[in-house]
Amino acid sequence: MSNRENMHPIFKEFFTSPTPLIIAGPCVLETEDVALKIGQFMKEVAEKAGFLYCFKASFDKANRTSISSYRGPGLEKGLKILDTIKKELNCPVLSDIHEPYQAEVCKGVLDCIQIPAFLSRQTDLIVAAGNTGLPVNIKKGQFMAPWDMKHSVKKVESTGNNAIMLTERGTQFGYNNLVVDMRSIPLMKQLGVKVIFDATHSVQLPGGGDGCSSGQREFAPLLARAAFCAGADGVFLEVHVDPEKALCDGPNSLYLHQAEKLLMDLKKINEIRREFVDVAS
Repeated sequence: MSNRENMHPIFKEFFTSPTPLIIAGPCVLETEDVALKIGQFMKEVAEKAGFLYCFKASFDKANRTSISSYRGPGLEKGLKILDTIKKELNCPVLSDIHEPYQAEVCKGVLDCIQIPAFLSRQTDLIVAAGNTGLPVNIKKGQFMAPWDMKHSVKKVESTGNNAIMLTERGTQFGYNNLVVDMRSIPLMKQLGVKVIFDATHSVQLPGGGDGCSSGQREFAPLLARAAFCAGADGVFLEVHVDPEKALCDGPNSLYLHQAEKLLMDLKKINEIRREFVDVAS
């Protein structure tokens, strides 16, 4: 069902070449102006590094720790903001869905549908995403073994859609902590799909704050560099103009200048890594 002819050119190139993809933006949509500023900056930096770029942000964070936490502008308003970003920045946009009906509603705006890690086994949700024909990015659950993601892949493939990405975002390590096993990158690539590394959620401390998650953004660049050396086909980053004031995931989000430095580092690694890793899926 995935129609490469109708796929956004960025994703068409990503699925048919070794050029890395940078998926970056704020955790959740706040204001249109903030989103545009982040997207414009990240697109320019990604292109400067020779990478492909896709803007990401959630229209609704349905799995926040606290009932009082900011969730986002909602489906209708969020899609309008994402559509504006898509048109003004001339780049693809990605967001996550939490209920099957949202797939059909979102497919006219989104260029890639993301399945949240907590929902990475939800058959109806994954099949609904696959049925849109859009690329599907499935976050590996913090509770999932890399080889078990084959079942999620098969759920998308059952719809005839083979434009599939899996994203490593850490594994639960005791309480309020995550650890990354870099072996998961080549292991998931063996499933015949593109593999992305989520550098900022991997340093999250789930539920480790006062009614919210905390994080250790200082370790995100280190893990991203390691993931590139392990053969990741791209990197997922949450970035904000002022992480200290971000309405979601501020402690693990990167400042713009940190993201720029990281992408320049990844550019250098990408130039030499083909000598020692298989970057083609």
